[in-house]
Amino acid sequence: MSPISATTASARTAIRRLDAREPEFLTTLDALLAFESEADERIDAAVTEILRAVRTTGDAAVVEFTRRFDGLDVHSMVALELPKAELDAALERLPSAQREALSIAAERVRTYHERQKGESWTFTEADGTRLGQKVTPLDRVGLYVPGGRASYPSSVLMNAIPAKVAGVGELIMVVPTPRGEKNPLVLAAAAITGVDRVFTIGGAQAVAALAYGTQTIPQVDKIVGPGNAYVAEAKRRVFGTVGIDMVAGPSEVLILSDGSGHADWVAMDLFAQAEHDELAQSILLCTDAAFIDAVHEAIDRLLPTMPRRDTIAKSLANRGALIRVDSLEQACALANRIAPEHLELALDDAEAWIDRIRHAGAIFVGHWAVEALGDYCAGPNHVLPTMRSARFSSPLGTYDFQKRTSIVNISQAGAQHLGRVASILAHGEGLQAHARSAEMRLQP
Repeated sequence: MSPISATTASARTAIRRLDAREPEFLTTLDALLAFESEADERIDAAVTEILRAVRTTGDAAVVEFTRRFDGLDVHSMVALELPKAELDAALERLPSAQREALSIAAERVRTYHERQKGESWTFTEADGTRLGQKVTPLDRVGLYVPGGRASYPSSVLMNAIPAKVAGVGELIMVVPTPRGEKNPLVLAAAAITGVDRVFTIGGAQAVAALAYGTQTIPQVDKIVGPGNAYVAEAKRRVFGTVGIDMVAGPSEVLILSDGSGHADWVAMDLFAQAEHDELAQSILLCTDAAFIDAVHEAIDRLLPTMPRRDTIAKSLANRGALIRVDSLEQACALANRIAPEHLELALDDAEAWIDRIRHAGAIFVGHWAVEALGDYCAGPNHVLPTMRSARFSSPLGTYDFQKRTSIVNISQAGAQHLGRVASILAHGEGLQAHARSAEMRLQP
């Protein structure tokens, strides 16, 4: 399906123009949504080698890979761990405006995630049997943060704060510093969120160190945070040895509009996702054909002003769309089919439509709730399900850093009734030892 063929003129920005009334619309939409990361044998082989080496030789392999890939002249893990004083100094050296913005964002994220914290509970039945659930924070979590110029301090906030709110015992951050380049905002974010240890390592070798443990880095229970294709593949491989947050796909935004907003705002909101990378997806569903024209015109006019215009243009051409729908009811039905990472309800009466949405990572309600605020400082987590996984997945939250254990305290009286029930069911399954184990508690 060529995006060029969907444009109205050769000079226009390439983006699909679709109409939900077209006979093959749903087939076209599903093809647009489809995304599968292609297997790369080179990445596969490299990750296999790295995981094996780190698992076998620990620190020595991590140091060697860091020298090779990041160009650091280091000879031990001691040189790769940042002291807490360096993190605190990075925070102190920030310009006051950046320090204040980081503090405000951190506090809002913390306040939101405190409301998610699960608590243990029990209840007691009439015969004295007590049942419940014990909520326990994870002992140790690893946080991967991309390094170099593409570092994202917001990733530190969104991953570290819910872990700390949950009560995680130790939070270890890894962040590559290619050629020694450290991002002061990332280090400051580590300080403000209370990260316990920071190592300047990255790639599959950092994931392996966290998953298997080395002489210096203790094994963690879960690894969270975004990374490149090597990091994503390494996380897939170590899942089971440790937990992971998710395997994320390209970023997505879906905007529902009735034509009541500003075309320039909608165009820029589409750009905000498209500038992530060429595979990011930006889609508009709108009931007003004239407004779609206005948005397309705004795209044409604003795109040349964007520093990342080449990436935006390729993203819109590859996976973007402006779609005419008959009604907001139809738009909501399509939104549930798409199950986007981010959903903007750019409507005057946006609140009235929230209940129609079942599948979305985050819903931004009204013209003022721009998705970019959610990326940084609104409060809810920006780590969201992609690739239609919002149908069965949730945003990263405090609950991801807690585990639940069932509590079963059966009274003597309760064992008489439940023992007979269990015995009957166990015999039905052909598990005689199960049955006899329950029967031995029965009193004549």
